[in-house]
Amino acid sequence: MRLAGVWLVAALSLALLALAPSAARAQPFQGIYIGAGAGYNVPQNIQITTPEAIPQRRYLVSDNGFATLASIGYGLGNGFRFEVEGNFRQDGFARLNGGSIPTTASGKFQTYGGMANVLFDMDIGFPWIYPYVGGGAGYEETRFSNIALTASTPFGPATVLRNNGVAGGFAFQAIAGLSFPIPHVPGLSLTTEYRFMGIPGSETIGNTPETYPHNLKLDRQFTNSFMVGVRYAFGVTPPPPPPAAAPPPAPAPARTFQIFFDWDKATLTDRARQIVREAAEASTKAQTTRIEVNGYTDTSGTPHYNQGLSVRRAEAVAAELVKDGVARNIISIQGFGDTHLLVPTGPGVREPQNRRVEIILK
Repeated sequence: MRLAGVWLVAALSLALLALAPSAARAQPFQGIYIGAGAGYNVPQNIQITTPEAIPQRRYLVSDNGFATLASIGYGLGNGFRFEVEGNFRQDGFARLNGGSIPTTASGKFQTYGGMANVLFDMDIGFPWIYPYVGGGAGYEETRFSNIALTASTPFGPATVLRNNGVAGGFAFQAIAGLSFPIPHVPGLSLTTEYRFMGIPGSETIGNTPETYPHNLKLDRQFTNSFMVGVRYAFGVTPPPPPPAAAPPPAPAPARTFQIFFDWDKATLTDRARQIVREAAEASTKAQTTRIEVNGYTDTSGTPHYNQGLSVRRAEAVAAELVKDGVARNIISIQGFGDTHLLVPTGPGVREPQNRRVEIILK
């Protein structure tokens, strides 16, 4: 069917739109770009009117060939882009269908010209693939190169027509493709696409006659091209790196309160009770799950005696915390004797800074 390519492009376009989520964004592409592609060309059979005494419509059966193109365009940044292209397609002929005499065909025919296209790139949420659809219109010429129609006759094969003519006319095309950005090369993309091109009017191609001094009339032409290519957009900057993850909040520093004691004493002074009260109030304002109460002594007594004295000092502070409203079950008590000196000294030294209890809120 002549319009099969148009329906195929329409189906591909609808499929691409269905894949895109409702919130799909246009591909952020803006500025001048260039592109090129090449691939496999599948022309539909060309309907012709042969130069016989009674003109007949027949079909030149084509052999598949190749297609290539180059383009330059401009992206608007909202998904739409406009471009002009130059293209070239070449295919061959196999035979001529229709008519009463079997006829083979040989030679090549080229189609070349220029198109102005409008395309729309879609962002479907994947940074590695962007579907696009579009269409265009322009002017295409068809050139026959050494076309020969050879008929089988009772006297053997006979060449009934040779043609090296050229003719041109209005053409249109529909496009559906995918682009794949190349990582680490901003602006460069690989492309794969399908193009359906049609020349809707009739063309009359002059010939170099051997038997029939007539022109060859072509009816509408349609071709299908499957292409791969590259596209490069100028001035594309790499996306900014993702923001660095915020470091986890530092745990609230443990608050420490120190209570000092007279020599060989485990009783609290007025100043000591005030510090204990401040520690109890602080524990209610911050999230405190545990309170460590650690007792220490100086080196003026024996290690055994100092160990017991450090525990009695810690117990006195813990009791005062409970009196000030702190729950007893979150308080841990420990005595370290004359170890962990705040001011390093030798044995037997009465150092006031070492006679202490530390309250640590955690």
